[in-house]
Amino acid sequence: RALEKREKSGSEILYLQQDMREFELYGTVRAVVSVCDSMNYILDYADLAGVFKLVNNYLYPGGLFIFDFNTLYKYEQVIGDVTIAENRDECSFIWENFYHGEERINEYDLTIFVKETERDLFRRFTETHFQKGYTLEEMKGFVKKAGMELILTLDADTRKAPTKESQRIYVLARECLKAQKK
Repeated sequence: RALEKREKSGSEILYLQQDMREFELYGTVRAVVSVCDSMNYILDYADLAGVFKLVNNYLYPGGLFIFDFNTLYKYEQVIGDVTIAENRDECSFIWENFYHGEERINEYDLTIFVKETERDLFRRFTETHFQKGYTLEEMKGFVKKAGMELILTLDADTRKAPTKESQRIYVLARECLKAQKK
């Protein structure tokens, strides 16, 4: 859908599908955006540090990195070991969470039932996901270690400064080492 919208808009956005831990670009860019708690899918600290370094490597001097993440608090206190189910007109889902505290991993099984338009039947899809909980302090450390500076953090729900009970946090960082060398 993104490619279809790009064609209609006439813009020259480059879309690539790659493993975040090994991504490559054709040059530097003004911004990198990572949404939908993608960072939580990186389960190893060294791998996540590597992702941040890759982002910094491909940013123009002063380029921006915008990302969000689900917090450790969310997994430990809100959704860990909880089943969430919702019934909608066009689809229904069952989201079963299993929190593994020692590893800080939230495993979840997602079962989605999508209504088929021709018949009054539903098609079933199942997925299993693994996400790691991180703290804001850990994310700040990844930003700094990669050579970026933290510009802004916001609680995704309140759009105010994050608290210890923030469940999802937005982060804005800027490449600063290349910018300082100029």
